[in-house]
Amino acid sequence: MTSFKTLAIAAAVVASLGTFGGAQAGELFFEGDMVRGGTPDGATGPGCVLASQYMRQEHVVWRVRVLNAAGENVDGEGLQSLVVRLSDGQEFPARFGQHPRGKHTDAFWATSWGIPADYPTGTVTYKVIATSLDGNTVEWEPFIVAPSQLTVIPGEVTFTK
Repeated sequence: MTSFKTLAIAAAVVASLGTFGGAQAGELFFEGDMVRGGTPDGATGPGCVLASQYMRQEHVVWRVRVLNAAGENVDGEGLQSLVVRLSDGQEFPARFGQHPRGKHTDAFWATSWGIPADYPTGTVTYKVIATSLDGNTVEWEPFIVAPSQLTVIPGEVTFTK
């Protein structure tokens, strides 16, 4: 039987996992998703629609909101950097800005990746890494369940203008 003290200690450990170590940086919380992006060759479907399965040559867009302990959006002045790192080591720097283009209804960090034509199919794990102004880092990873992971699937993508 698990004691209340053991549960309290476990809860404290879990609560500390998503925080920066330095007092200057405070706690950070992440919200995010993956959506289908446009490509130079044309659209591969409706843009900014949630997806986790992509064919080669499609564009994955990561959208990430970083919040501080007060629930405020942490912008480009509040972090040194935010990157998405794939399991193969590739990193994609994110930029903070207003979205969507021309309508500006929200502000968050975003970056994208055009999947190469010869990229292997299968699951591609990733993590989001935020670096505070004082150099501390915190990482976030999606749930370890298939629908939450990025999956490159076989098939030919169709581009439409």
